[in-house]
Amino acid sequence: MNVNGITKVGDSYAAYNSNAVREAEAAVEVKETEAEENGVVYEPALEIPTQTYKANSELIAKLKADAEAHYNQLQDIVTQLITKQSNAYATANDIWTFLREGNFTVDAETKAQAEADIAEDGYWGVKATSDRIIDFANALTGGDPSKIESMRDAFIKGYKEAEKTWGGELPEISKKTYEAVMQKFDDLLAQAGLTSEN
Repeated sequence: MNVNGITKVGDSYAAYNSNAVREAEAAVEVKETEAEENGVVYEPALEIPTQTYKANSELIAKLKADAEAHYNQLQDIVTQLITKQSNAYATANDIWTFLREGNFTVDAETKAQAEADIAEDGYWGVKATSDRIIDFANALTGGDPSKIESMRDAFIKGYKEAEKTWGGELPEISKKTYEAVMQKFDDLLAQAGLTSEN
């Protein structure tokens, strides 16, 4: 009995399908006849609803806030790094000026360590300090080349803040670090196929 029921359903389905095919063939014949008699038959296209797009102002505000936070963070880092580099330089080279002003006293071991720190390959040397600044900038932006100029601006502001903290013109090592960082920003732009806005 189940077999007969399935067969009947199967027959009905087959009959429905063959009826549908016959109706479709008939409709095509009618259209072909109309086309021969009347020329081209216009059939309206399906209307496709258009989608409108709206800016996500909440996300835009968050992205702007994040960008500003990264900018400020790099500026603060630069100020701290350049100030510490300048202090290390002063400890190694201008110790008598600091002692005369009564800022601090330093022993021979501290002076030797400061000299090692500001050496060409030292932690506060031009190369290592400029590399750290660029590494921070890349980390903050995810390496996005479109952010290089804003990071350069943050670096310049941070450097100026370091000058204020220092109380005037920074030592030669800091000036060389400034030049090295600016060159590294230019190199990043060139690698990305961009040119400097400055």
